[in-house]
Amino acid sequence: MQRYKNTGGDSGVVAYDIDAGQIIVQFRNGERYLYTEDSAGAANIARMQALAQAGHGLGSFISQHVYDRYVRKINSRKLD
Repeated sequence: MQRYKNTGGDSGVVAYDIDAGQIIVQFRNGERYLYTEDSAGAANIARMQALAQAGHGLGSFISQHVYDRYVRKINSRKLD
Protein backbone atom coordinates (compact mmCIF):
# COMPACT_ATOMS: atom_id res chain seq x y z
CA MET A 1 0.00 0.00 0.00
CA GLN A 2 1.10 3.55 -0.71
CA ARG A 3 0.75 6.17 1.99
CA TYR A 4 -1.81 8.82 1.08
CA LYS A 5 -0.16 12.28 1.14
CA ASN A 6 -3.22 13.96 2.66
CA THR A 7 -2.17 17.43 1.54
CA GLY A 8 -5.36 18.91 3.00
CA GLY A 9 -4.47 17.50 6.40
CA ASP A 10 -7.92 16.27 7.41
CA SER A 11 -8.58 13.11 5.38
CA GLY A 12 -9.68 9.81 6.84
CA VAL A 13 -7.71 8.07 4.06
CA VAL A 14 -4.23 6.88 5.06
CA ALA A 15 -3.20 4.55 2.23
CA TYR A 16 -4.21 3.15 -1.14
CA ASP A 17 -3.26 0.50 -3.65
CA ILE A 18 -3.93 0.94 -7.36
CA ASP A 19 -4.22 -1.83 -9.91
CA ALA A 20 -5.82 -1.97 -13.35
CA GLY A 21 -9.50 -1.13 -12.96
CA GLN A 22 -9.48 -1.05 -9.18
CA ILE A 23 -8.33 0.71 -6.04
CA ILE A 24 -8.09 -0.38 -2.42
CA VAL A 25 -8.49 2.45 0.06
CA GLN A 26 -7.45 2.23 3.71
CA PHE A 27 -8.91 4.56 6.31
CA ARG A 28 -7.55 5.75 9.67
CA ASN A 29 -9.56 3.14 11.54
CA GLY A 30 -7.70 0.41 9.64
CA GLU A 31 -10.63 -0.57 7.42
CA ARG A 32 -9.77 -1.27 3.79
CA TYR A 33 -12.27 -1.30 0.93
CA LEU A 34 -11.90 -2.61 -2.61
CA TYR A 35 -13.57 -0.52 -5.32
CA THR A 36 -13.62 -1.78 -8.91
CA GLU A 37 -14.86 -0.52 -12.26
CA ASP A 38 -17.73 -2.99 -12.00
CA SER A 39 -18.83 -1.79 -8.56
CA ALA A 40 -18.21 1.96 -8.81
CA GLY A 41 -17.89 2.67 -12.54
CA ALA A 42 -14.80 3.16 -14.68
CA ALA A 43 -14.90 6.97 -14.55
CA ASN A 44 -15.15 6.94 -10.75
CA ILE A 45 -12.24 4.52 -10.42
CA ALA A 46 -10.09 6.65 -12.73
CA ARG A 47 -10.94 9.74 -10.67
CA MET A 48 -10.22 7.95 -7.38
CA GLN A 49 -6.85 6.77 -8.71
CA ALA A 50 -5.93 10.30 -9.80
CA LEU A 51 -7.00 11.79 -6.46
CA ALA A 52 -5.06 9.11 -4.56
CA GLN A 53 -1.89 9.88 -6.50
CA ALA A 54 -2.41 13.63 -6.02
CA GLY A 55 -2.86 13.12 -2.28
CA HIS A 56 -5.90 15.36 -2.05
CA GLY A 57 -9.68 14.96 -2.25
CA LEU A 58 -10.02 11.17 -2.17
CA GLY A 59 -11.94 10.93 1.11
CA SER A 60 -14.39 13.61 0.05
CA PHE A 61 -14.92 12.01 -3.35
CA ILE A 62 -15.63 8.64 -1.76
CA SER A 63 -18.14 10.06 0.71
CA GLN A 64 -19.93 12.08 -1.97
CA HIS A 65 -19.91 9.69 -4.94
CA VAL A 66 -19.05 6.04 -4.24
CA TYR A 67 -19.50 5.58 -0.49
CA ASP A 68 -21.04 2.10 -0.45
CA ARG A 69 -20.16 1.01 -4.00
CA TYR A 70 -17.24 -1.16 -2.90
CA VAL A 71 -16.91 -4.85 -3.76
CA ARG A 72 -15.81 -5.92 -0.33
CA LYS A 73 -14.22 -4.92 2.91
CA ILE A 74 -10.73 -6.34 3.41
CA ASN A 75 -9.39 -7.34 6.83
CA SER A 76 -6.41 -5.22 7.74
CA ARG A 77 -4.41 -3.73 10.54
CA LYS A 78 -4.38 -0.09 11.51
CA LEU A 79 -1.63 2.10 10.02
CA ASP A 80 -0.30 4.80 12.34
